[in-house]
Amino acid sequence: MLREGNDGQDTKENQWKNEDEIYVFELQKFFDVVENVEDEELRKAIIAQMLKCDKRVTQLAENIFQELEKHCHK
Repeated sequence: MLREGNDGQDTKENQWKNEDEIYVFELQKFFDVVENVEDEELRKAIIAQMLKCDKRVTQLAENIFQELEKHCHK
C-alpha cells in the first residue's frame, strides 16, 4: 500500500503519479529499504528528505503540465 506524504492528502496534484504503477512500486521499495535503517532519527531524516525531493519534482511536473495546457488551448 502506498504511504502518504507529509500532508497526508492524495491531492489532485499527486493523483497522476499515485496512479502510476511503476512510481508506486519504486516508492514502496524505497520505504521497504528505509525500514531497515536502525537509527530512527536517521530513518526519519531520510524519509523527510526524499519526500521534499518528491514534492519538488511533482511541483515541477505540474508546472510543465499547466504550461502545456495553456499552449494547447490557444
